[in-house]
Amino acid sequence: MVELTLFVSPPALAADCGSTTAAGVNWSECTKRNLMLQGSDFQGANLGDADLSLTNLSHTNLTGANFEKATLVRAWFTGAQAGKANFSKIEAYRSGFENVFAEGASFAGAELQRSNFNGAKLSGANFEKAELGRASFDRAVLTGARFSLANLSRADLSEATFEGPVAFDRAFMFLTRIEGLDLSAATGLEQAQVDLACGDAKTKLPAGLSAPTSWPCESD
Repeated sequence: MVELTLFVSPPALAADCGSTTAAGVNWSECTKRNLMLQGSDFQGANLGDADLSLTNLSHTNLTGANFEKATLVRAWFTGAQAGKANFSKIEAYRSGFENVFAEGASFAGAELQRSNFNGAKLSGANFEKAELGRASFDRAVLTGARFSLANLSRADLSEATFEGPVAFDRAFMFLTRIEGLDLSAATGLEQAQVDLACGDAKTKLPAGLSAPTSWPCESD
């Protein structure tokens, strides 16, 4: 008779909502609203499904942290280190990501209307299917960022910087500000998107696309 050995995965560790801030802390599904947590270390932490609305996370270490499906309405991340962090499917209306380092981070499916990414380092970030209406990217670095299927209506990319391709396939770009941008290497960009967007004489488009007669748009 051959003895069979069953390998059972260990159960996931339960969240400890009463624990203090620390690398790897598990605050999943915890309520941590309106707190002052700036400068804390959350590297590799699990904050999935947590509620951190109105919480100040400025200058924190969020490298590799998981925020999937977290509620982050009007939260602050100014100057945080969030490389490769997972912000997918977060609810983060009017949140502040100014000067955040979030290269390789995922914002896929995130609700980010009116959020502020000014000065953020977002090379390789994934914004696929994100809601970015009226989001601001002034001086943000977007090299290799992906906006596939994202809603960029009235978002301001006009002062962003990037080298090489940025993906816009099937993004909704109603009145998206792209004045002065060199989009000649952009991928997925189609004439219908360009016709909806707001560029100017300095905007460079991929081969085969042309500026519509509606450019430049009036100030919003």
